[in-house]
Amino acid sequence: MHKPDAMLLERARAKAEAAGYPLASPTKHRRVVLVTGASAGLGLALARRLIAEQESQQYYIVLTARESSLARFKTHGINASETVWIRSLEVTDANQRCELVAEIDKKLGGVDILVNNAGVAYRSCVEHVTEPERLHQMNINFRSPLELIRCVLPGMRARRSGKIINISSVGGMMAMPTMSVYSASKFALEGASEALYYELKPWNVSVTLVQPGFMRSDAFAKVPYTVMSAKASSDCSDPYHEHYHHMEKFIAKMMGRALATPDSVASKVTRIARSKSPPLRVYGSVDAVAFAWLRCLLPRRFYTWLLYRNLPNVRQWGQR
Repeated sequence: MHKPDAMLLERARAKAEAAGYPLASPTKHRRVVLVTGASAGLGLALARRLIAEQESQQYYIVLTARESSLARFKTHGINASETVWIRSLEVTDANQRCELVAEIDKKLGGVDILVNNAGVAYRSCVEHVTEPERLHQMNINFRSPLELIRCVLPGMRARRSGKIINISSVGGMMAMPTMSVYSASKFALEGASEALYYELKPWNVSVTLVQPGFMRSDAFAKVPYTVMSAKASSDCSDPYHEHYHHMEKFIAKMMGRALATPDSVASKVTRIARSKSPPLRVYGSVDAVAFAWLRCLLPRRFYTWLLYRNLPNVRQWGQR
């Protein structure tokens, strides 16, 4: 942890202690699960499964979301209690990250299982992403999960146990056109997580990447365009118009037909939480398994050629 964040965490711990939070017993019986981005989609499905299992697995559950999304929990029948915390967290805010971890350290004895689920995606070709948009995407999907991991690691190392579960994507093993920066952020998360897997083994802290493919939901319809890509997608004369037009329809169709659901992927995450020795990578859907095998079995040049030839209406791309 670099010095500014270390100071923030120490100040947050002092503030938590001053607020009267008692130190938890080092022999605590309940494990603490912290989930980011828990108010919708996969995060919400995971919250429901964890709550259903919390007595059998002896969990304290800390669910987080942006302040503007907290009302969704009550809408979906999830209410705060002594063993289910609901907290506001903007994952890119260093003060909020440190204050939340400090509160958990002081009151519950530290985070035992961290699920980095919060994320965002932009629909855009590389040429249409501005630097602020690119940095915003990377900050949420890559930098913020790593900073939160750095906050919880001292406690996990001290207890010589813990689990870090990072929600990645098939987009972290292969890139799709019009989703360039999203894939870049997931590739980065995959690389850092793989390094962490080896670094933390000596302390019995596991690192697992969950790689869902297409999930049956309307989530893709909510993926925003960047400013420039929004114009290109609606302008038939734009050189990239066909890219956006055909990829949007293709991905929407694949998500509508997908076998995987947020709940089926959430069930894999809960199994990881229960596992004594989880693997580095867990495929979240059948298509994720298929793409992984294709990457292993096919020569790379043929693999990329095959994927390109199967892009929707690719012969129409670049013809304007």
